[in-house]
Amino acid sequence: MTSSAAAAAVSPAPSHPLLKPGGNLREETVTYVHHWTDTLFTFKTTREPSFRFINGQFAMIGLIVDNKPLLRAYSMVSSNYEEFLEFLSIKVPDGPLTSRLQHLKVGDKIIVGKKATGTLLQDNLTPARTLYLLSTGTGLAPFMSIIKDPDAYERFDKIVLVHGVRTMGELAYADFITKELPENEFIGEMVKDKLVYYPTVTREAFRNQGRVTDLIRSGKLFADLGLPPLNIETDRIMLCGSPAMLAEMRDMLDGLKWQEGSTTGAGQYVIEKAFVEQ
Repeated sequence: MTSSAAAAAVSPAPSHPLLKPGGNLREETVTYVHHWTDTLFTFKTTREPSFRFINGQFAMIGLIVDNKPLLRAYSMVSSNYEEFLEFLSIKVPDGPLTSRLQHLKVGDKIIVGKKATGTLLQDNLTPARTLYLLSTGTGLAPFMSIIKDPDAYERFDKIVLVHGVRTMGELAYADFITKELPENEFIGEMVKDKLVYYPTVTREAFRNQGRVTDLIRSGKLFADLGLPPLNIETDRIMLCGSPAMLAEMRDMLDGLKWQEGSTTGAGQYVIEKAFVEQ
């Protein structure tokens, strides 16, 4: 087999003319679908080896609809060393994209943008001891990639993952976080030693109840975990979730004189603004 024939065998021609070789979009194949609830699901796809990202980033993904790419920002659940891509999505009945994505089956194709981006980068935070990952709903996604990142455990003494949802069924990945990740052969010991998981529910009886922002304002989150209140000297925060949660937390932190970090300058907290609503 010639080298060009071998390349063709490894990289079949795209199934749509919009997906030109060397273009900004690539096609990936769905390899796994799991529906957590009637409004929440996870799917995995193949991953082109040339697609690189930093844990915490997002990519534009979607489908070709009416001969045009329909794309939305989705954070990677998968870590950058994993050979697949994984995404967490809501289902919006009349959402332009999610109304279609929710019907994905193994073997179906999606399109993925060539470039990953985003602000939830550890390099955008100044050094500290404790990292708080505060999420609601599908805002959990980028933090899944971070809690699988060995570098995060090297940088921080403790990582606190808070996930706020409406119902217990929406606590995606809870078993993975509490049962599988601590047994990981490479980072399991660091996870056991440093990761704290705090799920909270607002519309059902559960061991932790309440909105993430209310639990922080009241101090209940810290009391439950046996940790001191937020301290600008020792703590750093990443935020991803509903626009309301992000706005409330930003107001709270700005009022305490915390500085928002970005690629132009590290700070004490960072926010992911590209939140999937549709």
